[in-house]
Amino acid sequence: MQQKTPLSVVIIALNAASQIEACLKSAAFADEIVVVDSGSRDDTREIALKYGARVLHQDWLGFGRQKRFAVEQASHDWVLCLDADERVSDPLRASIVEALQAPRFRAYRMPRCNLFMGRWLRHGEGYPDWSLRLFDRRFANWSEDEVHEKVLAPSPVGSLQGDLLHQSQESLAAYLDKQNRYTSLQAEELGRRGKRASFGRLLASPLLRFVKFYFLRRGFLDGVPGLVHISIGCFNSFVKYAKLHELNEKGKS
Repeated sequence: MQQKTPLSVVIIALNAASQIEACLKSAAFADEIVVVDSGSRDDTREIALKYGARVLHQDWLGFGRQKRFAVEQASHDWVLCLDADERVSDPLRASIVEALQAPRFRAYRMPRCNLFMGRWLRHGEGYPDWSLRLFDRRFANWSEDEVHEKVLAPSPVGSLQGDLLHQSQESLAAYLDKQNRYTSLQAEELGRRGKRASFGRLLASPLLRFVKFYFLRRGFLDGVPGLVHISIGCFNSFVKYAKLHELNEKGKS
């Protein structure tokens, strides 16, 4: 399982003691693990050090810039970016090792499988949830978005086999609180870019999203968790533009 191209795994973390151990174990095949902590008050740092990670501190910069900082600290140009509540499945690990024997692409995406309300989502918006996480930092890196950041990479992008497992332990209430914060950040970013929230977008965005993910992408096959997950996503779309409308009106006054 030894790849020719050296690999650094980079992880951003905050108070992730209950989750990061499984993440670190799944990433043990890498040549290096770098954990960038933004001020944990639990045992996150100690657990990371126990598993041989190089642990650094960086005050929170926003998701995009925090991940860019983490990538810059890696010793190797090829990086795999993980969140503390994610795990590399065995099939995905094998796919990564094979791809790095002789990389055909400068960046690779992988299917992410999300655990939501006790169920692994396999349809709708929750799967395959393609995530670009493996890349050569000389050619690709994270955007600077404060939330819903993404890797900006040259085309074409390769696709890996095997799931990246997103095993969040948060409650539904905590998930909703997070979505409320995210929609505020998204609305503020859209406002800074001069975007407007029209009546048509407020109405059409959540409806089209529901049709796409619940019916066309068969989210109904994921039962109640699938329905809840997609409904929250549609509501987020509505709320994001509602908050943008509020910001637009404040700007007028």
